[in-house]
Amino acid sequence: MAVILTESEAKALLQKVLSYSKADECEVNLSGEERGNIRYARNEVSTSGATINQNLQVQSSFGKKVGVATIDEFDDASLEKVVRRAEELAQLAPENPEHMGVLGPQQYLKTNGYFESTAKITPAIRAEAVAKSLETSGNQKLAAAGFLDDYRGFSAMMNSKGLFAYYPSTNVNFSLTVRTEDGTGSGYVTRGYSDFAKLDTAAASKIAVQKCLGSVGAKALEPGKYTVILEPTAAAVLLENLFFNMDARSADEGRSFLSKPGGKTKLGEKIVDERVTIYSDPTHPELPASPWSGDGRAQEKVNWIEKGVVKNMAYSRYWAQKKGVKAVPYPNNIIMAGGTASLADMIKNTQRGILVTKLWYIRSVDPQTLLLTGLTRDGTFYIENGKIKHPVKNFRFNESPVIMLNNLEALGKPERVVSTESDSNYLIPPMKIREFTFSSLSDAV
Repeated sequence: MAVILTESEAKALLQKVLSYSKADECEVNLSGEERGNIRYARNEVSTSGATINQNLQVQSSFGKKVGVATIDEFDDASLEKVVRRAEELAQLAPENPEHMGVLGPQQYLKTNGYFESTAKITPAIRAEAVAKSLETSGNQKLAAAGFLDDYRGFSAMMNSKGLFAYYPSTNVNFSLTVRTEDGTGSGYVTRGYSDFAKLDTAAASKIAVQKCLGSVGAKALEPGKYTVILEPTAAAVLLENLFFNMDARSADEGRSFLSKPGGKTKLGEKIVDERVTIYSDPTHPELPASPWSGDGRAQEKVNWIEKGVVKNMAYSRYWAQKKGVKAVPYPNNIIMAGGTASLADMIKNTQRGILVTKLWYIRSVDPQTLLLTGLTRDGTFYIENGKIKHPVKNFRFNESPVIMLNNLEALGKPERVVSTESDSNYLIPPMKIREFTFSSLSDAV
């Protein structure tokens, strides 16, 4: 049996699984994927691999008693067995007071996240992409370590009320760290696309090489508050902590940065600079995403923060029913609107500041203000009179993305970026922030 099923093949298999069900309600999720990767270090390929995976999950319910079972075998006997197992577990389970019944049929937006250029990647194509990268770094006696990972697959779901959803997708992520032979300079770059044809490993590698060579001989600057330009890679790992916390229930229960005293929330309030608009849209051509959420709800274009104002929060079906509001699913992609300036333009318009390539080791300090700490790395530079003057030693920072977006000076053009913390892809602009707090120096490169 093929790993990647067509829509009609997926539908036929799911119908067969549902035909075995004796539960009050049944929901079946099916996924299949093929992944390939190539890893290199010290300018040589170290591993090359591929994985294939297919998985079926059955959720059976009797009233509010729910059982879930999974399997990766697809003969008829195994399919029936996994349905029986889910039903047995449901009968043994205590009632879940928050269980909501399955949804009826939904209307989904049309979105295209599957590209043949990515689906057809072979080991030879991966090797060629890496060879172009190594050519760029190897010519200058630098040590390059990188990873290219591609995916093609699908997800589908069907339930006993007639809901059916199917979404095929592809993705490729590329990351590269380049270091000088003596280890005193380091540069980094990452790229992510649905369409492999957009990935230029040579051009990306040139950026990492440039950062690496430019970061040699870093000088120490006193910790304190600085104007910073955050490249999208650096901004993403801070902002995703805001994205992940747009949950209505935690806000209502007083556990979130969106909470207010007395059980109130900041819905409808301006919390950041009015130039900040954060939205999700499964049909966005640069960042396509599944048009349905994990429980089958349709994804729509949603403004989460519009011109600085909190417009929406994510509601589970249970919490939405309890509060008497529309259930808004958690988004499958996140886009932050920006301006038209390039990174070079932003540097040119900065009198004094620090350019940050990458932030890492992000840890939460205070969930209620979203205060985070972490470190700069792989190329941190001092800007003076619109030019990069010299590299600086790395800093530890203490900053909240909410405070940061209130200290906004400028936004550049949004770029698709891969989070170095979660591997999620976003569209995020470079941003210039005043009074960004660096708390101490770090000796790491």
